[in-house]
Amino acid sequence: MVSGDASGAPEWSQQMAIGNDVGLFGPESAVWQVHGCIATLVGGIRALLMQAAHPAALTGVAEHSAYDTDPLGRLERTTRWLTITSFGSTEAIEIEARRVREMHKRVEGNFVQKSGEHARYSASDPRYLLWVHCAFTDSFLRAHEELGYALPQGADRYVNEWAKSAEPLGLSSAPTSKQELASVMDSFARNEVVTISMTPPIVGFILKPPFSVGGLVFYRILANAAIATIDEPFLSVLGLKPRSRIWLKVSKGLLDFLSYMLGHESPSQKIARARINALQ
Repeated sequence: MVSGDASGAPEWSQQMAIGNDVGLFGPESAVWQVHGCIATLVGGIRALLMQAAHPAALTGVAEHSAYDTDPLGRLERTTRWLTITSFGSTEAIEIEARRVREMHKRVEGNFVQKSGEHARYSASDPRYLLWVHCAFTDSFLRAHEELGYALPQGADRYVNEWAKSAEPLGLSSAPTSKQELASVMDSFARNEVVTISMTPPIVGFILKPPFSVGGLVFYRILANAAIATIDEPFLSVLGLKPRSRIWLKVSKGLLDFLSYMLGHESPSQKIARARINALQ
């Protein structure tokens, strides 16, 4: 469901094979440690919820994405960018960034700010890019840490490394430490996040996508774990109640089992590692 391919290796995973360098990060990086971990399933759900807390991002999703008619397609496209940027060569990353930049050119419109005033939004605007980047970074890091997965390189290194991912999209001011990330998120919380009319239906859709019965049971466990890592005022803005941290323990057990069954590296990672090994 995440990759958009029954085998877990969509056609675009072959982009991990092109190019003749390690890419922005490499196998010893904190980014590989975090984004190669099964905890990204919880982090991804959290990132979708967090993005919905900002009125510009939420309006952009409502007006320009097929979240309600093609939710798995939207998830697959986001997964594609994240995966290629994490594990691809600089050549593959530039190709993918170009695709995303072209898509962003079409995402613009009007939204209502926290102050009640109307303003323009654009997916290419640095402030919009900063929010989406920080929501992603904070979500994947929090999920990884609170589920109890190892990060020997440290949180600061992850935030600093992942800041490079925003540069091909046009953002040069991403946070470079965990403290700086927290400060930026606090600024958004105080000045920009707010509930709007589209918040309840989109949050409801994120929490109950059109999956099979079995898939939805598994998804809801992960979603509850994601919510357990979200703080105020984001919970209130999203209309969510706190969840017990027990959901993190339940999710950890399920994710560990899933990782054991599927293998500890995704097909995309394996292709990227083969590319890198061929350079030596």
